[in-house]
Amino acid sequence: MTTIGSSPSSRRSTPIWPERELLFPLPGGWQRLIVEASACRSCPGLRGSRPVLGASDGPVPAPILLIGEAPGRHGAVRTGVPLHGDRTGQHVEHLLAVAGVPREAVHRTNAVLCHPADERGRNRRPQAAEIGRCARWLAWRLQVVDPPIVVTLGAVPLASLEQIAHHGLRLAEAAGQPTRWEGRWLLPLYHPSPRALARRPMGRQEEDWRALGALWSKVTSA
Repeated sequence: MTTIGSSPSSRRSTPIWPERELLFPLPGGWQRLIVEASACRSCPGLRGSRPVLGASDGPVPAPILLIGEAPGRHGAVRTGVPLHGDRTGQHVEHLLAVAGVPREAVHRTNAVLCHPADERGRNRRPQAAEIGRCARWLAWRLQVVDPPIVVTLGAVPLASLEQIAHHGLRLAEAAGQPTRWEGRWLLPLYHPSPRALARRPMGRQEEDWRALGALWSKVTSA
């Protein structure tokens, strides 16, 4: 069983924007975030895509914020719902059940809201600049969803949170280990995509997600 630890850090990293107010504080609530983020066309390499966010992302506020990398062409791009509709989405549903966490407790999003595609339309890893530009929307979502538990799936969302406030975590060492971050619990997990399962098999991921179940029980019973 994973032990719930605490490694608090109050030091913020240098923001990617020189004007700190672009991140904190941010005006408006969930509906304004949907409108503002949906209109974003900041990334040259993503202008053929549209941000995926809306009411189907989950409850606001929510106890758990689940952050993936970016919309997949067979999943969120098709369904309009993050982490849903493809094999990754099926794995997420399975792993939530393993953790004993109800779906209605989870708000889902991605570190990058648009679909990063290569020249053949296939999924590609988001570029650092795309992650940086989209961190504004993730910071705003953290504010309005206000989750006591933040779960990152893979290295991309973990890097995005580092743009918002320093945590200093590396996925390989921190996977499955809850850490205090900005007054919340931060739990890094591996991404449950079919490709990522080659590096972190489903059995290991199920063990990691049981740490989420333990953390969920701790938070809800407090």
